[in-house]
Amino acid sequence: MQPRKVPFIITTIIFAVLLIIMALSSRPGLFHGEDTAIQKEAALKKYGFYLEPDNEQAGIHFRHESPQLDPKIKNIEHLIASMGASVSVTDFNQDGWDDIYFTNSRTGSQNALYRNLHNGKFENVAGQMGVADLNKKGTGVCMGAVWGDYDNDGYPDLLVYKWGKPLLFHNEGGKKLVDVTAGSGLPAWVNANCAVWFDFNRDGRLDLFIGSYYNEAFNLQDLNTTKIMPESFRYANNGSRNYLLENMGNGKFKDVTAEYGLTSTKWTLAAGTVDLNGDGYPDLFVANDYGVNQLFMNDSGKRFVEVGSQSGIGNIPKSGMCVAFGDIDDSGLIGIYNTTITEKGILIQDNNYWQPIQEAVKSPYPKFVNLAQLAGIENAGWSWGAQFGDLNNDGYQDLYVANGFISGKSRRSYWYDYAKVTSGNKEIIGDAKNWPDMKGKSLSGYEMDKIWLNNGDGTFQDVSRKVCPPATYDGRAVAMADLWNNGALDVIVANQNNIPIIYKNIIQNHNNWIELDLRGTISNADAVGAKVLVEWDGKKQMQVVTDGIGFSSENSHRLHFGLDKSNQIDRIIIYWPSGKITTLTNPQINQLHVIKEPG
Repeated sequence: MQPRKVPFIITTIIFAVLLIIMALSSRPGLFHGEDTAIQKEAALKKYGFYLEPDNEQAGIHFRHESPQLDPKIKNIEHLIASMGASVSVTDFNQDGWDDIYFTNSRTGSQNALYRNLHNGKFENVAGQMGVADLNKKGTGVCMGAVWGDYDNDGYPDLLVYKWGKPLLFHNEGGKKLVDVTAGSGLPAWVNANCAVWFDFNRDGRLDLFIGSYYNEAFNLQDLNTTKIMPESFRYANNGSRNYLLENMGNGKFKDVTAEYGLTSTKWTLAAGTVDLNGDGYPDLFVANDYGVNQLFMNDSGKRFVEVGSQSGIGNIPKSGMCVAFGDIDDSGLIGIYNTTITEKGILIQDNNYWQPIQEAVKSPYPKFVNLAQLAGIENAGWSWGAQFGDLNNDGYQDLYVANGFISGKSRRSYWYDYAKVTSGNKEIIGDAKNWPDMKGKSLSGYEMDKIWLNNGDGTFQDVSRKVCPPATYDGRAVAMADLWNNGALDVIVANQNNIPIIYKNIIQNHNNWIELDLRGTISNADAVGAKVLVEWDGKKQMQVVTDGIGFSSENSHRLHFGLDKSNQIDRIIIYWPSGKITTLTNPQINQLHVIKEPG
């Protein structure tokens, strides 16, 4: 009998070795193999750039952990606890190099603030800066963070939003972040999934918009009911209220949500602010899950008016996940990209790219046309965060989209169970106990992120499998920044319940570029809301300064423009939030310009 055990033992050993190889091959630190080298060489030759995972070399060893929720909703805990991985880029110590902040989401887990050491390495200083241990029991769990200089002292402050108690930190000259939440006027508890800083009344102080998801009456870790889910998959209005907090100065904020007309109780996942009709006041685009998106036009800083239906963007209910701004055809017009859910053969929602119609720009509210299908950027998968940026410096903005929901058992799908719930009435849908047990199943899992390269004619080509090694993590937040100060936009992706990926952008096409870092004096110090038009070689491209954009993310404060082979910029026009206009003629290229608003 003993000899018969040998084949079984050998088989077991081989199987174990295969499992180890498969596990190791999925780690970014081991992406660099022979196949990757061949892929990199081909990408550089054909596309002029390559996104190389750099976690190990950069010294970034963070790993996100999903929240643990009340046992009453254990049957769909993986579905509910599928958010919280976020990334925000900032230069917190103002040394001229961008740093990275990641949030964690399990009780007791630590957030990470990686300080840029200027040599390709990063150091986690979250503990010594006071922003690591923010997932304490009873306070909720972190969902994301946005940096903004709310007191105009030249250093970005930090808002951490949670399914729980939001936190506000004042930046003490880049040396310490001090918790100033008490007495600030922030809500006591909010189940938030987004926040953005913007100066809605143009008084020179950054205000706050916080977008909420689950009703704020619920503590998802200590529930007294299971009736917490959306009442409908198309027209749910039983989410939570959002918050508009006016900056009153001296670290105080006032809740003016109802006064300004932002009384919706939809399921908000993302928001973005930009002046869409040229009146100088930032408007607000809100992406809602389980319903229509909303566009709130700013009426001279006195109120917001919802015009989603009239503008064309709020007529079809979808799963709105993200807001990103881009100028995809170098028309000088800011378009809005909004991600949704698509699963081939099951659910086709398609992502949107809302391009403003030129003739309507000066009207009380702009009108939009959806160009996503024509551009070829409508179908990504179960999409989350997205960002536009010129990855190869050819003068056109490319697009990165994070994908994937829940990667569980690869051969078992939850879609059938999910479909059964969607066909029920609101009493069935709205109660978590009625949802089938996930039992470790996948739901649109193991999806690759999308990388779309701009063809320069308003269309894009999918280069996802050609310009970076394959990875099938459950992507959430995306941010772009020139982390190495070398004129190349790098990409940071925060993955749910997993490691992030730091993609170092290797560019070898010798294209030119320029970067702008705006500093407000009359306007808010971050110059949030400023619009910048760069004109060169018969082209023009518009970008806007934001403090929070995408899904649970924040890009570098700098604006990056690729110039292709052009060695001269005709002019740069800066439209400051204060109403002032700055024009620069023939600025030096291939360098960063720090531009201060004239007094």
